[in-house]
Amino acid sequence: MTVDFSAVYMGVELKNPVIVGASGITSNLETIRQVEDAGAGGMVIKSLFEEQIALEALALEHELTDDDERHAEMIALHPGIAHGGPEEHLMWVKKVVKGARIPIFASLNAGQKSVWVEWAEKLSQTGVQGLELNLYIMPVDSHLSGEDIEKKQFAMVEEVLRVVSIPVAVKISPYYTNPLHVVSTFDKIGVKGHVLFNSFFNPDIDPDKQMEVRDITMSHETDSRLPLRFMALLYGAVEGSLCANRGIFSGRDVVKMLLAGADCVQVVSTLYKNGINSLKTMIEDIEQWMDKNGYEILDEFKGKLSKKRAHDPYAWERAQYVDILMRHESPFLSRPEI
Repeated sequence: MTVDFSAVYMGVELKNPVIVGASGITSNLETIRQVEDAGAGGMVIKSLFEEQIALEALALEHELTDDDERHAEMIALHPGIAHGGPEEHLMWVKKVVKGARIPIFASLNAGQKSVWVEWAEKLSQTGVQGLELNLYIMPVDSHLSGEDIEKKQFAMVEEVLRVVSIPVAVKISPYYTNPLHVVSTFDKIGVKGHVLFNSFFNPDIDPDKQMEVRDITMSHETDSRLPLRFMALLYGAVEGSLCANRGIFSGRDVVKMLLAGADCVQVVSTLYKNGINSLKTMIEDIEQWMDKNGYEILDEFKGKLSKKRAHDPYAWERAQYVDILMRHESPFLSRPEI
């Protein structure tokens, strides 16, 4: 049986539901070509970070004011000069889009509204087919409420939607009081894609050196349980596309997300751990599973085990958690008292 596992993400057609997420892999032409050859359905270019823009701007300001007399003519001739860093990123994205064989999405990771709006608009003009806004904001002010943070993010995204004409996705963390409400609100203001969830950088401490350690933590297979639950809870509840992220390492993991209600998935960690060519195996496994189970297209089983369509809709809620504890007692509970 011939299967068609093409997918649609934010109105953009993908040959399959596997998107390579923003990472170092998508910042290099050589690895980008490898990703395409391995069969990825789409790709998110490595993010443009607000910190990059700020640091480059500060560096330029220092250069132009370090010696006012020497730079007086330069300042007069180029009062609004833009530093090469962020602008080079825009040129890089244009270059990738021009030679790409699969849909390309840009990514912006920022916190200030002015940066969101200005650079979202610029990225949207590079030819990408969609824009991902990575809402990575670490709360460090104890006087700022969760509601305040959410209102700020809603307002920023609304501003972005006013200045871009391409579909916009938001990539959020799981640390909201009610992620369902957050996703629903973004959906209502016009967001076309919901990526659940991004990965927060968490510093570590080396007790021997007594210093902070900074490194990137890869996701693990068990990390997929959280986005799996929210795919199942959100399926049929929002109009925008649902994209699962974190802990997806195999074709079997992708199938799980689709059964829960995801339109597509993003993968990164598995490519670092198992190589870019592992994409081929992942995609082949999806195709083989569909053939084995008699499915010709994704829509025949997408959302089949979501809360909306599941035989036991409470499987995704707290009731199931209690049931599991009651049926599978911990071995420690059966040990004799000492």
